[in-house]
Amino acid sequence: MTTFHPPFRALGAAVLAFALLTACGGGGTGGGAPVPPPNQIVTGQAPSYYPAEYARLMDASRKEGGTLAIYSNTDQENWAPIFRDFQKKYPWVTKIAANNLDSDEVFQRVLSEQATGTSPADLVVSNAAQAWADFAARPGTLLEYASPEQDKLPDFGELLPNVHAMSIDPLSIAYNTSLLPEKPTGLKSLAAILAKDPARYKSKITTRDVSGAFGFTVSHAFADARPDSWASLQSVLPLARPETSSGTQLEKIVSGEYVAGFFVSAAPAYPVVAKSGGLLEISFLDDGTVALPRGIGVTAKAPHPATSKLFVDFVLSQEGQRAVAEGGLTSYRDGIPSGDGLHTYQELVTAVGQANVILAAYTKVPDAEVKSFTDKWNGLLGR
Repeated sequence: MTTFHPPFRALGAAVLAFALLTACGGGGTGGGAPVPPPNQIVTGQAPSYYPAEYARLMDASRKEGGTLAIYSNTDQENWAPIFRDFQKKYPWVTKIAANNLDSDEVFQRVLSEQATGTSPADLVVSNAAQAWADFAARPGTLLEYASPEQDKLPDFGELLPNVHAMSIDPLSIAYNTSLLPEKPTGLKSLAAILAKDPARYKSKITTRDVSGAFGFTVSHAFADARPDSWASLQSVLPLARPETSSGTQLEKIVSGEYVAGFFVSAAPAYPVVAKSGGLLEISFLDDGTVALPRGIGVTAKAPHPATSKLFVDFVLSQEGQRAVAEGGLTSYRDGIPSGDGLHTYQELVTAVGQANVILAAYTKVPDAEVKSFTDKWNGLLGR
């Protein structure tokens, strides 16, 4: 398996950027951000279309001690409304622990612990598509489970056997409105703006580091779906510097170190936009917006398997997808309202058209192709 380098934890670049980023949680509530109406949760009761034997699964969960451990690369702010509503749904679950690891580290940690014979992880959650494909293909890593929600989801709700999409998060162009004179509507549009004065924008553009799993997946998915985009990339990448997280990119765009960034995750961007007073805006790419699923699966030897199954079913349900959206991620199940700080996949399709949504696949790209792509991409960067 190709090894991607985990990102370094960046320090704050400016007081303004730090204030904006730390003041806004993934839930997008308060302080100028829209406040969604309360989620309606039916406590202790499964949806009517669940099988009758689901009551036995709930009884088994009650006997597991009320705890759940999740290994993920998801921020606590994103988790907060999901945990709140899951515990309202199943009040006997009193303790949920979720760490925030790098995208690849989620799997490395579980594999390392499983190799010693035991792991406290009940669930794994990550949007590292390549790492997921490798992990799921290994024997004895995931518990086989058919969710009763499966038939209610679109086809792409199941990413791999026993791996479902918790959210489908789009990538964007984020830009400082005081420093970029025009609104970029896509990569081609951004290239045209920068071409008017390339010297001015030298090292003022940021993109994701393709040495990391996240950066490789979204960049490769875009270029693979839009091979003619290399003409624009050859203009933009020499002006760009890579970063290892969307949070760092947003911080530096707000502070003015960068004027714009592309392939910036919308999930952390939404609350920053809401609190920036118009200083930061994002655009979905009209020439191809990558949407990256965030996978969830139950580990093969989960200490709390029944509670883990309840959790998977919840995040895929109508109630759970509404909580996912409130947490700043993008829900994808039909019937979830958008607006009031809630964002949906359907909203993205309306914005750019179905043909311009590039859904990143959970497939393993051969190592030779990974090297060829990253060499080409990094060779164009203006490091």
